Amino acid sequence: MLTPNPFSLFCAILVCFPLALVFTLSSHSSTLSATLALHRPLLTVPLPPPPSPPPPPPPSPPPIQPKIIINPPKDITSDETNTTTPKTPAPSPPPPPPPETNTTTLKRPAPSSPPPLPPETNTTTPERPTPSPPPPPPPEDDKEDVELLKRASRVNPDPEGGPKKVAFLFLTTTPLPFAPLWEMFFNQSTQKDKYNIYIHTDPKLLNYPSYNTTPPFTGVFSGRVIPSSKPTRRNTPTLITAARRLLAHALLDDPNNYMFTLLSGACVPLHSFNFTYNTLTSSNKSFIEILNNETTAYGRWAARGEHVMLPDVPFEDFRIGSQFWSLTRRHARVVVQDVKLWRKFRMPCLTLGACFPEENYFPTLLSMVDTLNVVPATLTNVNWRGSHNGHPRTYNASEVDPGLIRWLREGPPRYGGIKINGSNMSVTRKWDPFLFARKFATNCVEPLLGLANDVLFKD
Repeated sequence: MLTPNPFSLFCAILVCFPLALVFTLSSHSSTLSATLALHRPLLTVPLPPPPSPPPPPPPSPPPIQPKIIINPPKDITSDETNTTTPKTPAPSPPPPPPPETNTTTLKRPAPSSPPPLPPETNTTTPERPTPSPPPPPPPEDDKEDVELLKRASRVNPDPEGGPKKVAFLFLTTTPLPFAPLWEMFFNQSTQKDKYNIYIHTDPKLLNYPSYNTTPPFTGVFSGRVIPSSKPTRRNTPTLITAARRLLAHALLDDPNNYMFTLLSGACVPLHSFNFTYNTLTSSNKSFIEILNNETTAYGRWAARGEHVMLPDVPFEDFRIGSQFWSLTRRHARVVVQDVKLWRKFRMPCLTLGACFPEENYFPTLLSMVDTLNVVPATLTNVNWRGSHNGHPRTYNASEVDPGLIRWLREGPPRYGGIKINGSNMSVTRKWDPFLFARKFATNCVEPLLGLANDVLFKD
């Protein structure tokens, strides 16, 4: 074996050193690369914090990442955070994520009670409905009527000492269809100073040549139309005005008119003149139907508006009754003197089919003024069974016989619930006879004339 000399060793070192150096560097580079590959996340430069304000959230963020960011546990260190969330910087806690900043409903507690209604809701839905506007004011009273009623209101309320008279007040729009029967009725009286006749009709009816050649009123009715007559319409205050005109003329015409009886063209007498006259003049009270607590009362009272009748006519004072009555002279003057209640009842009605002022004004007025001197019943028999369109039962010629007349006479009047001298008129056995009846068709004239002497006028 050769012994290496120093020169050969030096040469071997020169030859091997570069190879060893290359090998060493190559091995170290591979090891370093492997090491760097294993620890690359620890050497990653942390991302800078997002600018303020933060950018909007990504369109579809992973569902688990917002939960970790929003509520991180307090005991986790920054290093652990970096390990579990690589993209979150370690130096400072993460800022609030965009969803937390932009969405306020995530942390809002549920309300314990419903929120109040917005102001506009409260204003558009009031607790009570807005009342309807008041009706338009009625037309002014006719100046001729005002003057007539003023003069009549100053008359003596008591007869002047002569024989008492009955004023028969006919309210009609046509010639009286039963004028021949009434003519027989009045001619039974041997003393013509026991009655007076007054007629209110449409003035056009007096221009009879334009209709036919026969005057509309003859015999005892000739010349008895009052000069202030004006047209009337059903279910309107014009019927009240017509009755007030009749009362005013009768009060002014004869100071001995004691009882004032309102009739229609469809009324007929049920007794003789003497029986009728004695019944009326022997009474010191008016006969007028006054009914309380009727089912239609409120609808009639509010027909002009819910509060129009107040304060002069409260609902508890409102009454209903027949429009056909017999009033004493004192009560006739009360009617023509009235201004306060008339201003209410003349108001136009807003509810169709619920307004019958002629059936409400007179009973309400007298019940408020003088109930002690009123018999709360009408002496005109009207059959409302089988009524049609607001009209009572109408009798035809085939129904007229003695049995019908007796039935109409003997029927008990309907007394209102007025207490007189402590007793209720509706339960007492007082029985005032019916003196008149309605409603008869015009074809009943001949059958009634046939019964006049033997049935109608035979008491």
